Amino acid sequence: MREQYRSESFAEDSLAADPMQQFARWFRQVAAGGMLHEPNAMVVSTATPEGVPSSRTVLLKMYDERGFVFFTNYESRKGRELAANPQVSLLFPWHPLARQVIVTGTAARVGREETAAYFRTRPHGSQLGAWASAQSTVIGSRAELVRRYEELAARYPEGEQIPAPPHWGGFRVVPGTIEFWQGHENRLHDRLRYVRETGIGTGTGSGDGHGGWRVERLCP
Repeated sequence: MREQYRSESFAEDSLAADPMQQFARWFRQVAAGGMLHEPNAMVVSTATPEGVPSSRTVLLKMYDERGFVFFTNYESRKGRELAANPQVSLLFPWHPLARQVIVTGTAARVGREETAAYFRTRPHGSQLGAWASAQSTVIGSRAELVRRYEELAARYPEGEQIPAPPHWGGFRVVPGTIEFWQGHENRLHDRLRYVRETGIGTGTGSGDGHGGWRVERLCP
């Protein structure tokens, strides 16, 4: 199977000065286009300290100049791997637009107040689900999971405030690189990557020694 990607050129002079601004620009375009069911779906890849990788699809819940935030069970496989090895990669696969965004960086837990504030915005059933599922652990049957959920639903009926589980919360991924990938015909894709400067910034970097950015073009 093969497909030719036909899209507009994507050049350095069209980039935002900051990668999070560029991400916001692309994200708004993808979300407004209506071509993707969940444009905030991203593949989160983690690894053990020994380098054994694992990947799964997670929903991005917020982003700003500090990075990308998602929520999970801290005792899940990804939660345990991030606790031991905070290096992480995010991939936004926006295939209908022949676009990808690839992020590498480090993950750290968000504060409990931020977690609790987000937890209160979740639907009642999703709040119950965060308590019912011991994510990534072996379970005997689906019936057992449903039984846990129903017990919690009886304890916390609709309208009852449910506390955020202590083992559940957010991770913020602070990017070190963000690559914007635009597909083109004949596999001559555009790949523009922002790289965080740890010293004096150059290119699009601020030059203040506080985390400016430079832009690199990669061969497709």
